[in-house]
Amino acid sequence: MEQQDLERLIREKEGALSLQFPALMRKVYVWMTLALVITAVTAYGVAHSEALVSSMYESRGLLWGLLLAELALVFGISRFINRLSLVTATLLFILYSALNGATLSVIFLAYSSEVITKVFFITAGTFGAMALFGYFTKADLSGLGKILIMALVGIIIATIVNLIFFKSGMFDLIVSYIGVLVFVGLTAYDSQKIKQMLAQANDMGEEAQKMALMGSLTLYLDFINLFLYLLRIFGRER
Repeated sequence: MEQQDLERLIREKEGALSLQFPALMRKVYVWMTLALVITAVTAYGVAHSEALVSSMYESRGLLWGLLLAELALVFGISRFINRLSLVTATLLFILYSALNGATLSVIFLAYSSEVITKVFFITAGTFGAMALFGYFTKADLSGLGKILIMALVGIIIATIVNLIFFKSGMFDLIVSYIGVLVFVGLTAYDSQKIKQMLAQANDMGEEAQKMALMGSLTLYLDFINLFLYLLRIFGRER
């Protein structure tokens, strides 16, 4: 669909006679916000429970099990969203948010509360600005998105290589800066992509709401990864 035609379609759907588009967009950000709250509360709770901390970080098997469960949930939701009911997909998203919070509890052990709070607000401001840019820009960001996804694959490979072979703090810092740039761009790209996808929904049925749920999962992952890369940068100030 041409960009001008898409913008016209969106304007129609944002009109008084068609309220499902803004309602679906609200659901994207409400679900994303709730997922972030679940993650934050779980991470804080696990980090401040000596029994849970010792169980998780003294048992490599448990920690790896949680990480694998997270990967399986993300893959399962993304791959089988059309086969899942909206209730099941939502419950799996909630479960993923909680598991992610449990694995991220380590940040409360590695960084001070002041650093975490500061980075959270920096992330929220940056994420919000780029999400608005992606939503309102008239430029087509699809080409940029392909480049950013390739860059993300490169970052993952570089991080693994550095962990195994080089163990270089400077290299890790460089990768962190690149990671911030990548997820800043992906936030704008994904925001535009979600807008385009939901603009074509004809109603507020289950299929449209599952698309909104997938959009919230995508933006949730963008936020979490942007936060973690910024934390690796600002955490070095301690």
